Amino acid sequence: MYNILVCDDEMDIVSALEIYLTGEGYHVFTCSNGSDAVEILHKEDIQLILLDIMMPVMDGLKTIGEIRKFSNVPVIFLSAKSEDTDKILGLNLGADDYITKPFNPVELQARVRSHIRRYVQLGSVPDAGSDSQSHYVCGGIEMDDRAKTVTLDGEPVQLTKTEYEILKLFLMNTGVVMSPREIYAKVWKENITGPENTVIVHIRHLREKLEYDPSNPRYLKVVWGHGYIMEKNC
Repeated sequence: MYNILVCDDEMDIVSALEIYLTGEGYHVFTCSNGSDAVEILHKEDIQLILLDIMMPVMDGLKTIGEIRKFSNVPVIFLSAKSEDTDKILGLNLGADDYITKPFNPVELQARVRSHIRRYVQLGSVPDAGSDSQSHYVCGGIEMDDRAKTVTLDGEPVQLTKTEYEILKLFLMNTGVVMSPREIYAKVWKENITGPENTVIVHIRHLREKLEYDPSNPRYLKVVWGHGYIMEKNC
């Protein structure tokens, strides 16, 4: 049984989420502010967090900052705000995904299953098939998939699990142009509308960690109108 932490100061939403998630077989911890969420995360083995943005004591944006100091547990932001800037801000601060209130229970459950599956599998990417390769190199980037480590010019690079999976996808498909929708389907294992912002933000994070000049990338390049590519001769 996987453990999910729901943090929201609206009790009706917390109750509804608890009903949806326990019905799917999850054990649910609840709290109403970010400070309590951090405390629970220190004490319990949590596989996913559903985190509201607007809360008293410690809001979701401050909370994700605290969480990312010691944990890479998947975090899905719950936001009543639909503006792209709010969603992107949450992703920039370390969230793995976002769902806008009011949410569709079926979509919520699908997102939860997807993120927990990836978290538990620790970086597995679909379409790898029976590929036994565990070491990937592109220019100064090296990935040891058995040890789950990435280095850039010999220096370790700390990636979130989502960033790791996106990078692995590119390393396994050098020379192939992939659209944001294709990347989302392969990494998140879902086919939904509107994934572009999520993918764009994560690729920007990767560039910031892997490129000496993110505005003029050597590795993750844009093919305008089509998507992204990691060239074979990088």
